[in-house]
Amino acid sequence: MDLSCPHQHMPRRRVLAAATGLATGAFLPLAGASRTAASTPAQGSALAAAAAYTNPVIWQDFADIDVIRVGGTYYASASTMHYSPGAPVLRSYDLVNWEVAGHSVPVLDFGAKYDLNGARGYVRGIWASSLAHRPSNGTFYWLGQIDFARTYIYTATAVEGPWSRLTTISTPYYDAGLLVDSDDSLYVAYGNTTISVAQLSRDGRTQVRTQQVFTTPSSVGTLEGARFYKINGQYYIFLTRPANGQYILKSSSGPFGPYTMRQVLLDLRGPIPGGGVPHQGGLVQTQSGAWYYMAFVDAYPGGRVPALAPVTWTSDGWPVVQLVNGAWGTSYPSPAVPAPPRQVTPMIGVDTFDGTTLKPKWEWNHNPDNTKWSVDNGLTLRTATVTNDLYWARNTLTHRIQGPTSTATIQLDYSAMRDGDRAGLALLRDSSAWIGVKRDGGATRVVMVNGLTMDGNWNTTGTGTEVASATVSGGRIWLRAAADIRPGTARPGTFSYSTDGTRFTRLGPAFSMGNDWRFFMGYRFALFNHATQALGGAVRVMRFELSVP
Repeated sequence: MDLSCPHQHMPRRRVLAAATGLATGAFLPLAGASRTAASTPAQGSALAAAAAYTNPVIWQDFADIDVIRVGGTYYASASTMHYSPGAPVLRSYDLVNWEVAGHSVPVLDFGAKYDLNGARGYVRGIWASSLAHRPSNGTFYWLGQIDFARTYIYTATAVEGPWSRLTTISTPYYDAGLLVDSDDSLYVAYGNTTISVAQLSRDGRTQVRTQQVFTTPSSVGTLEGARFYKINGQYYIFLTRPANGQYILKSSSGPFGPYTMRQVLLDLRGPIPGGGVPHQGGLVQTQSGAWYYMAFVDAYPGGRVPALAPVTWTSDGWPVVQLVNGAWGTSYPSPAVPAPPRQVTPMIGVDTFDGTTLKPKWEWNHNPDNTKWSVDNGLTLRTATVTNDLYWARNTLTHRIQGPTSTATIQLDYSAMRDGDRAGLALLRDSSAWIGVKRDGGATRVVMVNGLTMDGNWNTTGTGTEVASATVSGGRIWLRAAADIRPGTARPGTFSYSTDGTRFTRLGPAFSMGNDWRFFMGYRFALFNHATQALGGAVRVMRFELSVP
């Protein structure tokens, strides 16, 4: 998962600037949900589709993608680090239009730091992990290691959940890929530079065997981000060289090798101007037999966003990414798939927090205190933390930013705030800013605050400086944050407010969103309410709208 920065073959800052063509190599296949296939992959049959799609297929932060197909439905999992619930599962019927269907890890119950209880879990938690489906029992499996300490496996019979923990394994399977073999055996490929394969018990609860199967040549450097497949009796381990290459290992002798290696791509120009090289994702086969590679592109300040390209095969069983003018295409013919049974839920739009549960597109900054929030035709956030540091405040609710530019607008009822409370809408990352309401001495002001910062160890170095304000009254306000997340240079975020929901007034200077990769997750819109004096206050978010120009 690109988290082994000290061991990378070349600095990622330089890697992200690379933009050349495809190196020698070929590309690998993933068949169906079990990642096994018995027939020869079709050579580009999906290219017959009349329509075209544009990359990135999702301009939101979904990294370290693992993608599978179950029948006529595609699913993908992604990294979420310290956000909770973790490991979102995306769903699509055509590989192009996606929705968030659920989360494989319902709560980050891996220690007090994930509760913001005496410690913090920033840039920990859910890293590159694996999603698989086992046809024999109709069960989805999620597998991932936490804090280099142990591996967890969760299961569900539907991606919406409920997901439950199946087991904990003492071996930390770093950047793992889970394979359900054609005989129903379970194998895991994992590791950084030294690649190993483990066999699990039939019930998936314990490790039966583990063995090193490959050592990365020094000329290549770091390989990680394993995805494990079986195609036509051959075993493939698909690996990334962060952050500019993909390689593939192939074995004709079983899951434990020996393996031979080929380069798939290196320094390949990507589809997003200013962005990085597409890498670290997975392969999937359509119902018609065509193959696709879904990778991510480093595109900070927005994060790492998915891009899709068709794949063909050499006669001796190596995959090849199909290029456009020597680069990963900005557009390709759409996959030839049956008409979807329904339209997926858009990633943008309006949420009025109807019903009694949050929609799966939302994730908390660390685990929430579930006694301090509720949904019932509006989101109620009661103060859960007394702090002057937003990075320590519990129950901050986040939403990914839509690229290349988008705007979030919330309608906030602040009538139940108490003195010392702060509530509002933030652009949240290791360098942050917000617009919101301050209640002090019985008076209410709308303010713009910037200068919230962390250092490289994710300790707070700045709690924020108020740079603009205005007096407000009436108990209701609309807050707006606009974000430009095109990669390449620092981009602006701007804030405004309205007292009638129609006329908005700009507040404060533009905020420069940082594009350093080391926090890994991109900027998010964040809804928050915390106390600086005493608990007891509350706000109600009546409406959230994510819109694009």
